[in-house]
Amino acid sequence: MNSKKYFIVGAVLVILAVTVAAITLGGKSELDQVRDATAIYSSVEAAEAAGFVNVNVDECVASPEGAMGYHFVNFELVDLELDPLQPEIMVFIPDGDGGMKLGAVEYAVPIEPWDAMNDSPPTVLGQELHPNPVLGLYVLHAWVHEANPSGVFADWNPNVSCEM
Repeated sequence: MNSKKYFIVGAVLVILAVTVAAITLGGKSELDQVRDATAIYSSVEAAEAAGFVNVNVDECVASPEGAMGYHFVNFELVDLELDPLQPEIMVFIPDGDGGMKLGAVEYAVPIEPWDAMNDSPPTVLGQELHPNPVLGLYVLHAWVHEANPSGVFADWNPNVSCEM
């Protein structure tokens, strides 16, 4: 009988240890993981060195709903695959001191090839990408570096301004 008690206590301790380890090591949310993985692109120079190109040049993307900022695309990543930890686009916003800082990441998939092989839009981070017909891409912003009162996955951020 004693050996059975020790076995049960031992099994409970192993389960508890595994649970604590899982919470401690892997307890970060997916958005925290994205934030951590993309922090290496916190400067324009770092993003450019990694192959991201400013497609807006001197034009900050804004609307009456707020702003997005400047989009830096890594064209090598724009394909039919989505890796949450390797977004296709880094979105930089004015930092208030005349420079720019990383505000959001954006996922992008070409619409035509995707639709030719799939019946529904692509998803990442549990979210469905939406079409941007002007760009010919399915897209999804994730405001993981700058708070967005409209929501993490909203296109426009009312707290962001294009004023340098």
